[in-house]
Amino acid sequence: MNHDHAHSPQPAQRPHQDSAPPFWRSRYAIGLLVFGAVAAYFLLSEHRAHFFGALPFLLLLACPLMHMFMHGGHGGHGGGHVDPAGIDQGAGSSAPEPSPKKGAQP
Repeated sequence: MNHDHAHSPQPAQRPHQDSAPPFWRSRYAIGLLVFGAVAAYFLLSEHRAHFFGALPFLLLLACPLMHMFMHGGHGGHGGGHVDPAGIDQGAGSSAPEPSPKKGAQP
């Protein structure tokens, strides 16, 4: 059987109707944001004492979350590049500069 589809007719492409708008530009997302803003206002106005009581714990919770998401988990530190001679070229490198040998030409 010949499965060559190079000569089959292609349907006409309509660029605006085939692609859906991004979620955050749809009317559902705008409604969700408005609903969330109204809910946040009433929660903060009615439960202000509870919110301010939990605020120190939320700040402590933000530290490990920022570490995970901003550093990319463990192993995200370093960031330096090692050249072929094995010398770390990172910005935060504290390795001393190798001293030139006596009689060596720069």
